Amino acid sequence: MTFVRSDTWRRVTVVAGLILAAFAFNTTENLPIGLLGLISSDLHVSLPSVGYLVTGYGLTVAVVSVPLAHATRQIPRRHVLSGLLLVLCLATWISVLGSSYWLLLGARVATALCQALFWAVQAPVAVGLFSKQVRGRVIAAMSVGGALATVLGVPAGTWLGQQSGWRLPFVVLSGFGLFALVAIAVLLPTTRPEESHGAFGTAPDARRFLIVLASTALSVTGMFVGFTYIVKFLGDVSGFSDSSVSAILMVFGLAGVAGVSLVGPLLDSRPRTALAVPVGVQAAALLGLYLGGRNQGVTIAMLALLGVSAAPVFMAGQSRVLNVAPGRTEVALAANSAAFNVGVACGALIGGVALPSLEVRGTFGVGGLLTVVALLVLFGESVLKPLPGVDRDAPQRSNGMILKP
Repeated sequence: MTFVRSDTWRRVTVVAGLILAAFAFNTTENLPIGLLGLISSDLHVSLPSVGYLVTGYGLTVAVVSVPLAHATRQIPRRHVLSGLLLVLCLATWISVLGSSYWLLLGARVATALCQALFWAVQAPVAVGLFSKQVRGRVIAAMSVGGALATVLGVPAGTWLGQQSGWRLPFVVLSGFGLFALVAIAVLLPTTRPEESHGAFGTAPDARRFLIVLASTALSVTGMFVGFTYIVKFLGDVSGFSDSSVSAILMVFGLAGVAGVSLVGPLLDSRPRTALAVPVGVQAAALLGLYLGGRNQGVTIAMLALLGVSAAPVFMAGQSRVLNVAPGRTEVALAANSAAFNVGVACGALIGGVALPSLEVRGTFGVGGLLTVVALLVLFGESVLKPLPGVDRDAPQRSNGMILKP
């Protein structure tokens, strides 16, 4: 099988499958948050136990991302992705057919293992289907799936679960995974991973790569120091009623989709700006919530600004990693994903420690200052002299046939 210009529909279908897979993975990770009570009641376990389904998922992704990416770096991506999506479907079906909390926990650990590797390989596969000059635009398209998981997947899955039980939303998500599995298994060529230009950075530079990792960890930590407690902030500081919180958080989610759309076009032409600007705007939004959160209008405006900035940070970081990865991009992307999840965990931990003394408003101030540090780290890249790049844009071959962009 080979991709030529007349086979654009094949490439687009594969990318659509990857977008749906990203949507399914991200929604699966966070959906228990909206279904805590239903799962707790049905499985006869405490609410904290259901919460561990989310915590354990994130920690698993953080710990195993790099080892899994390294261990599978020689396996054709068609086989890897097909296997990951098959496990996603099977684990989902097993978890909803069973009636045991431990079975559900085991299924989620299996899904988290798959997600850890999926985030490492999906971007190199997607960008490898097109020319190197449009890597950023491909990453922007891929990011839509993750962004929609927050604004559409979790709310819709929560509503469906409330109407029909917590199991049905997961069955629906497995349907998305099944479509992605068929698209990738049938249409993605079986090639060695290193034969694609997506397997290597366009301008490898270990120093710049470490700067991206540090800025990712710091900015995500800053984000979650306060955002972990956003519901409490909206009630205690801004004075919003419980009934209005969902609508306000929807503003945050929609702003995130808008942010991805706005920053996406910059990923190819201004990659450093595409990362630095969202980090800077995130810092301003967090500090704005700290300073003006008692005003409901300011809170809504700053929360929208936070959504516009926070959602593109991971997207822009991924795109930057694809530029400066010093070795194979899947290992570098796995490290970036691990840094992101470490940031989530550290942010929640720091916020929890700061909450008793600084109160919830103070956590946003701390988060804003940490994000400022992330921005300063990014500015430090400007003093680095570029290293000689390696041109990996030669035509790639698979089974003796050229894979043309």
